[in-house]
Amino acid sequence: MRLSTQDSGLRTFPQRPIAVDLFAGAGGFSLGIEQAGFDVLVAVEYDPVHACTYSFNFPLTSVICADASDVTGKMIKQACFRSWEAHQEKMAVGNGEWGVQEQEGSRENNSFTPSGWDGQIDLVFGGPPCQGFSIMGKRDFDDNRNNLVSQFHRLVIELNPRYFVMENVPGMMAGEHKNWLLELIDKFEHSGYQVEKGILNAADFGVPQKRRRLFVIGTFQGREVVNLPKTAHQTITVSEALADLPNLDNFLELATSDEVPLTSKQLQTLNEKSSQYVQMLRPFSIPPISPSPYLPLSSYPRLWNPHILTSSMQTQHKQSSKIRFAETQQGQLEPISRLRRLKQDGLSHTLRAGTDKERGSHTSPRPIHPTLPRVISVREAARLHSFPDWFRFHQTKWHGFRQVGNSVPPLLGQAVGEKIIAALGVVPFVPPIFLPLGDTQLLRFVHSQARDYWFGK
Repeated sequence: MRLSTQDSGLRTFPQRPIAVDLFAGAGGFSLGIEQAGFDVLVAVEYDPVHACTYSFNFPLTSVICADASDVTGKMIKQACFRSWEAHQEKMAVGNGEWGVQEQEGSRENNSFTPSGWDGQIDLVFGGPPCQGFSIMGKRDFDDNRNNLVSQFHRLVIELNPRYFVMENVPGMMAGEHKNWLLELIDKFEHSGYQVEKGILNAADFGVPQKRRRLFVIGTFQGREVVNLPKTAHQTITVSEALADLPNLDNFLELATSDEVPLTSKQLQTLNEKSSQYVQMLRPFSIPPISPSPYLPLSSYPRLWNPHILTSSMQTQHKQSSKIRFAETQQGQLEPISRLRRLKQDGLSHTLRAGTDKERGSHTSPRPIHPTLPRVISVREAARLHSFPDWFRFHQTKWHGFRQVGNSVPPLLGQAVGEKIIAALGVVPFVPPIFLPLGDTQLLRFVHSQARDYWFGK
């Protein structure tokens, strides 16, 4: 672990390893990497709506809203230094009543000196848009969208990190695309990286969802080689993820809004029904009263209001649809809508994102709630994806479900990140500050407004 050599009489604070997210989306992979113990200094995201959502949830990260093909390693490095300075300024100020010394049992001195950064990036990670490789559709070897994988390779080489992680669909290992993947790996190996690849299922890492994804991990020569993580958690069921949430039909406000205040009684009921999985996703005290074996211990605590239920706008169904949904058995397809009903004591099937504007803006099929005659909300989808309740998405159901379905489940990203943290020889820790979330207007922009936010009118 790199430490400052300054001797100012103040406590020297260890530096968290540095990471960059190249295809950030709303930030699921970034959150997992942060939970593992990294500081994600820069995120690159092409879609301005997703970039706004990312910025809301990660206020200290520099967001570059641009096509990856227009971004250079130099641009990212410059943004890294700006973001690193912002992190250090925030750490130096701290939050007063909960400084690093208090975590260690002492209230005598909340001051510390941040360590210096030599500009070396420890990890570059990302999931290049993968529709061209997807098993669900036609695999087009010449699909221009697959060029983004080449851009990932280019930026890794320009940034020269100690490690890289690329996430993609299993279809990248199928048929002719297997040769394409082997060619990509060969390029990395010629650039000095030892590469491991394999398919991980999110359900094996505490996510209540069947979701198989390809991970390619590169280790630069001379570093400790990182292998894929092994299964680490017992199965978490749909019921464990959703049972505490209130019946959305009881809130008329959710017909037009994505948030609603909870009464003290409703919050108490929610708390009493919370599984250990939910207790991890929904910390009730800031800071946590005591460490939990289920609590990610290495992410920045966020300042949030647990009395507000967010990302929960209702889908309005016809009465005939509700009747059909109610008659559908758990785990079965409803024959008219072709929607599958979730099984309480099982895993969710893979949550998908639907298509973007360039491919028709089609909504992905949303699962039917296991006990209620409706499709699930964005918040319920987020629970099935291992997003914490403080994490918010765009207010519309279309964007919100896309942001969940396109993302790497944070707990899966964390499992991969922890392997790299261990190889770096770093002991992860909770930063001694609280991060306020961004302006909620960032979650309400339509596409043109989000574009203007990033690029001006």
